[in-house]
Amino acid sequence: MLSMNKKTDYALLALSYLTRIEPGRTANTKEIAEQHDLPVELLAKIMQILAKARLVVSTPGPTGGYRLAKPAAEISVGAIIEVVEGRPALAQCMRSVDNVCGQHDKCTIRTPMMRINARIFQMLDHVSLAEINGDDSTDMHFLERELPQKIHPLSGAPESADSLSAVSLAKR
Repeated sequence: MLSMNKKTDYALLALSYLTRIEPGRTANTKEIAEQHDLPVELLAKIMQILAKARLVVSTPGPTGGYRLAKPAAEISVGAIIEVVEGRPALAQCMRSVDNVCGQHDKCTIRTPMMRINARIFQMLDHVSLAEINGDDSTDMHFLERELPQKIHPLSGAPESADSLSAVSLAKR
């Protein structure tokens, strides 16, 4: 169903590595690739994409490399996915604006699927690089803070408080 492509996996590994190096230090593509057994050439292309999107800063030269452009807590997983592979979509008809589907006039699932898709990526936009790296100082329990009510994914209407209390939102 929903999965990231290999380039996004590599981007997340590289960015994760950059969160663990000393502040102000850069890491070159070869260093990152060796750390995770990644193909250097592909990682170099991914790092260029991340630099163009200003998620990392590139320092040229023999002692150059990459460092995060902003704190890991300010870089969302959703932003990383979107930069590397574009905004993913659950259904084929959501992949592009001009995608013409033969079922368009009779489709009964497009609108509910669009709501589900939006909720998934809203969640990804609220998960930071710091959080996936286990930085406990990043309190990203957005389900408690940003989404106080569980939203029914098909109708978009809030569910009762009782149904939300059944969901466990355990803190770290």
